[in-house]
Amino acid sequence: MMKPGTLPSTAFAALLALGQAGCCSRFPLAKPVTGIHPKKEMTFSEDVTFLKKHVDVITLGQGKVSPQVAVVPAYQGRVMTSTVGAAGSPSHGWINYDLIASGKTGLHINAFGGEDRFWLGPEGGQFSIFFKKGDPFDLEHWQTPAVIDTAPYQVLSRTDSEVTFRHEAKIKNYSDTEFSIRIDRTVRLYNRVKISDLLGADLPEGIHAVAYETENILTNTGDTAWTKQGGLLSIWILGMYKHSEQTTVLVPYVEGDEAKLGPIVNADYFGTVPADRLKVADGVIRFSGDGQYRSKIGLTSQRAKPVLGSYDATRQLLTIVQYTKPEGATDYVNSMWELQAEPFKGDVVNSYNDGPPSPGVKPLGPFYELESSSPALALKPGESAAHIHRTIHLQGGEAAVRALGQALLGAIE
Repeated sequence: MMKPGTLPSTAFAALLALGQAGCCSRFPLAKPVTGIHPKKEMTFSEDVTFLKKHVDVITLGQGKVSPQVAVVPAYQGRVMTSTVGAAGSPSHGWINYDLIASGKTGLHINAFGGEDRFWLGPEGGQFSIFFKKGDPFDLEHWQTPAVIDTAPYQVLSRTDSEVTFRHEAKIKNYSDTEFSIRIDRTVRLYNRVKISDLLGADLPEGIHAVAYETENILTNTGDTAWTKQGGLLSIWILGMYKHSEQTTVLVPYVEGDEAKLGPIVNADYFGTVPADRLKVADGVIRFSGDGQYRSKIGLTSQRAKPVLGSYDATRQLLTIVQYTKPEGATDYVNSMWELQAEPFKGDVVNSYNDGPPSPGVKPLGPFYELESSSPALALKPGESAAHIHRTIHLQGGEAAVRALGQALLGAIE
């Protein structure tokens, strides 16, 4: 049997197992719209123009030649895409054109896309918020809660560089524990000086950059404390990016004795990852983000560092993700689809590479993902916890971008 936390823990994986997102013969989901998804590389302005035809969009930034991000309140304050603001204004986030253009919502999940989306865990197990008590852990009974799928979030405040959202809800887990929650989510766009400060490195001339973070605060608004006995929640942030044949995910890890720290990487989510797609050496995991082979990796709190990223050689694009990883925290929710022996031994960071779920079946995107999670949150009434997930895109001359990747992640390919 696989170790806890090493089975599919993403809703997209579940849909991909059936071949489609938004439509499946076993699910009464909206029928996909064909011929909508663009064949060419879309610019940031083209993506925003498309989104505005269907939903309200908040754009942070100072203009067409400056760094910008596009945020959608209707999609839980999701950052859909961003741009460094260079010539042609490249757009970095993967967007599900077909689903959005259909104007319909599905029953089990709505994979709208986006570089930074707010989710909650765990997905599976006796404390799952995706399954009702007594239901089998299968696709027919799996349901993404509306609070992280279809519920719009209220805009509390907004400036040119920051927007704050709020949403309140009640959720019940598989063990019948009810959670009363408030979500406060702020998206912040940073300037070039701040980017250098965050990276601890000066940005060379010719390097274009965009950096934003989401501060995600979860509050227990109920009358009872959240305990391990009844189950705990975690904040889970997932980013979906445009793939290429030459995209490599780069995940630094803590080196050390496996007997003490455990395995370096969990890589058996969908079976063994071929050796040419996953390499572990010299303190860095190299994982293919080419969108051609469905696979996923994860790291535990003992192995993960508070940074991961990717390098796309076709776009000369380096992506850095930083996140809050509290010192000493070891309890992370487990999303394995079964009643678990160790419900608090899940992964801290994950990366997912999209691809055909079986020969001849279309992938969802394709795209690749970088994800981070907060620890399991044992909150008392009125108590809050925050998780910050920060995304930095660096694009420019190949030599300069590669040098930054080597300095920030310990490798580039």
